[in-house]
Amino acid sequence: MSDIFCSLQQLSVTYRRGRNNAAALDRVDLYIATGERLAIIGESGSGKSTLARALAGLLPDGTKVTGEMLWPALGHPPRPGRDFGIVFQDPGTSLNPVLTVGEQIAEGARRHLGLSWKQASIRAEELLGRVRMPQPDKAMRAFPHQLSGGQRQRVAIAAAIAARPALLIADEATSALDVVVQAEIVRLLDGLVREDGMTLLFITHDIALASGFVDRIAVFRDARLVEAGPVRSVLSAPVSNYTAALIASHRDLATPPLIEELAP
Repeated sequence: MSDIFCSLQQLSVTYRRGRNNAAALDRVDLYIATGERLAIIGESGSGKSTLARALAGLLPDGTKVTGEMLWPALGHPPRPGRDFGIVFQDPGTSLNPVLTVGEQIAEGARRHLGLSWKQASIRAEELLGRVRMPQPDKAMRAFPHQLSGGQRQRVAIAAAIAARPALLIADEATSALDVVVQAEIVRLLDGLVREDGMTLLFITHDIALASGFVDRIAVFRDARLVEAGPVRSVLSAPVSNYTAALIASHRDLATPPLIEELAP
């Protein structure tokens, strides 16, 4: 097995919401291997986005967290923007509407890599080219509202990797996009992770989408980890009835199976 990048041991997260203190994550044991692509699968309310926020240190004040998050590959708690980058579902809310695309990407490189603004701007334009943004030089001067949803998500990805993070978290990064653009963004994420040797945490409700490119799948339901394992093992022989139902929901007469059926 690859070196462990992050290890979660009995991790529980509880939001303080009046009298309702139900756990958003309940005693989760999970590891993330260095350099792997791990998909976190679950429906709304399953705890998958809470997991992302816990890893990123973005839980709201007053949240109760128990258990441990260990970072053996880093040797220290991750630094936001430097050790990890995060891409959210709606880039419209994560991008600043009054700053140009170039300024927003360059800021991360300037702050975390110690580059001058000129050097950071050069890197920002290079990154726009890497995320396959048309006419990167012109895109540098554009504002978010001047771009399509898919283009804004490409900008968000470029900003997330500007400081060469070791971990990239994509939290429902394709959910707000149409099917064609979803496929483009998934291919883009896969390529960037491979090229830069990053570890990817891909969070989605769509097990079919994730299964095409990840190494392992972890399935969540009602704040609990249901099962985790290599993608082919989980898809061909799911341990839980819930996982089996998720897989079955993507199969019909018009849709090929996620993997070839095993011969009897």
